[in-house]
Amino acid sequence: MAKPRKTYVCQACGSVATRWQGQCADCGEWNTLVEQAAPTAFSARHDLQTGGHRIVLSKLDSAVALPPRIPTGIAEFDRALGGGLVAGSAVLMGGDPGIGKSTLLLQASANMAKSGNSIVYISGEEAADQVRLRAKRLGLADAPIDLASATSVRDILTTLRAMAPPVMLVIDSIQTMHSDLIEGAPGTVSQVRASAQELIRFAKETGCAVILVGHVTKDGSIAGPRVLEHMVDTVMSFEGERSHQYRILRSIKNRFGATDEIGVFAMEEEGLSEVGNPSSLFLSDRDAQMPGTSVFPALEGTRPVLVEIQALTVRLSSGATPRRAVVGWDSGRLAMVLAVLEARCGLSFSTAEVYLNIAGGYRLSDPAADLAVAAALISALSERPIGAGTIVFGELSLSGELRPVAHAGLRLREAAKLGFEKALVPASVTAKGKGAGDTSGMRLTSYARLANLVDQLLGRN
Repeated sequence: MAKPRKTYVCQACGSVATRWQGQCADCGEWNTLVEQAAPTAFSARHDLQTGGHRIVLSKLDSAVALPPRIPTGIAEFDRALGGGLVAGSAVLMGGDPGIGKSTLLLQASANMAKSGNSIVYISGEEAADQVRLRAKRLGLADAPIDLASATSVRDILTTLRAMAPPVMLVIDSIQTMHSDLIEGAPGTVSQVRASAQELIRFAKETGCAVILVGHVTKDGSIAGPRVLEHMVDTVMSFEGERSHQYRILRSIKNRFGATDEIGVFAMEEEGLSEVGNPSSLFLSDRDAQMPGTSVFPALEGTRPVLVEIQALTVRLSSGATPRRAVVGWDSGRLAMVLAVLEARCGLSFSTAEVYLNIAGGYRLSDPAADLAVAAALISALSERPIGAGTIVFGELSLSGELRPVAHAGLRLREAAKLGFEKALVPASVTAKGKGAGDTSGMRLTSYARLANLVDQLLGRN
């Protein structure tokens, strides 16, 4: 009989190696390879084509009842979920430590429990009394939530099987769960995968919505094997700086709704409160006549959010290398915009330090922000304000041309609701409605090239 070969599994990314080494060849992490028991070898004549149970096949167009949506009682949470929890779904929620994941789930659990739904909250990181203490601080001590502190998946499922299936089950967190069918400490790749698989199977069989809280790594991604994100139906990221008051719940993957939907919250003494109009939040206390600022209508899923872009340029008298500091945007994208302004528009930033900030701790990934960033930089360099009641959006090409953007009508309508009257847009967005739809009375100024905008802002015309 051949000696079984040893395998080593990376605890950071899940890759498999045939020998131990200090650094994982796939993810580059150090000292993460752990020996795993070799799988059972089967003879070639033992295949999987016979000996199983026949499954029932149904037609795609079969008339079946769609799974119902379950409101959580928090409108921003429901929006990010696509309309509420789906019965039998599995949701994975990640976020930095202390960002408010447990607080949000405890508030949602309390709202659902007060509405007559059976809720089970399992904490693997805190004792039950610690959870009760937080609930008392949030004013939720009277919520009829079934609470327990446990880490054994077998004990949890045995308890749940002995009672009527709850409407929602919260596991905080999946990295603390332990399955006695798998060797290894809690938090390892094999334990996280096996524990999540058993809990997801329970959700599919009983119709209970399961929410798994996941830890994150130092780069912000959810810890554990990447296959965990493929196993669940919805992946949500709770973002924000602990030094800032505001938090953003972002849907990264959703099998039952649109991705990139967001919910905005404010952290207060009584817990997380909803922010129904995030545009007014990110534009509060701004001076419209200040040079170096522009307003950009970002699009998060189907929700337009108006944010302020702030730029500052400082001329250097010595020959020192100028700094490029960016907060809330891609630094590589800023370098591209500066290069286009220099090569295509004749503006010199080579002897100036450039600082760019997205107000309110917001993070932009929308390519339509190129024109708004360029406008803020031009305004900062020339000390000329863009003007009150003006928004700017458009994608910039390396040739200096302005490209069309998606959902221009949504952006314009959101700006009109907040009192903006003028928009600086690419030439493809016209006042007749092509590419914009209903402009809600906004006055559009279109540009084919970035140089045309530079000429107007600098008064060259």
